[in-house]
Amino acid sequence: MRRILMFNRVTADGYFAGPDGNLDWVVTEPAIDRMGTDALPHVDTVLFGRRTYELFAQFWPHVADDAGAEDPHAARPLSAEQRAMARSLNEMTKLVFSRTLQDVSWRNSRIVRDLNPAEIQAMKQQPGKDMIIFGSGSIVSQFTQDSLIDEYQVVVSPVILGRGRPLFAAVPKDVRLTLLEARGFPSGNVLLRYAPSR
Repeated sequence: MRRILMFNRVTADGYFAGPDGNLDWVVTEPAIDRMGTDALPHVDTVLFGRRTYELFAQFWPHVADDAGAEDPHAARPLSAEQRAMARSLNEMTKLVFSRTLQDVSWRNSRIVRDLNPAEIQAMKQQPGKDMIIFGSGSIVSQFTQDSLIDEYQVVVSPVILGRGRPLFAAVPKDVRLTLLEARGFPSGNVLLRYAPSR
């Protein structure tokens, strides 16, 4: 069965984006980029909310072979791992959950108007590789509420913003998690992997 993974970077106080959606607080970590690249062969579909899709679609389609492209989180050239990420994202299926988005131009993208939990469960039963959610706090919250996420991967950055967009803003119930892995990095980032306790 296909799994749904969630990968997000969050601040130490739980925000996945600044008040205006910015990610300039992210503390870069080459080892985490390498881990992401190593995981790409196991994923074939990205699930997005509208805002995150639009941010990704402005950046990732154009940078795989652009020698001057810079890291979206730091003023430095894109790493080999980030270029591999760009190439993979361009090839993957991208589903955008939105009632307002009119058109998608990024290759292999499709708009899904309604988030139907039964249809998502049916997708998990279909042949294919795992699916992943990047950003997309509203989608993360709804998928969590509907018990659709199989693994949460959170990179906690050593930053306190004090305000911003919380990752789990609309989950109306307690969700118990089982720790799969906790790994610290020299940058101060900490990777936490959780599975829902069922």
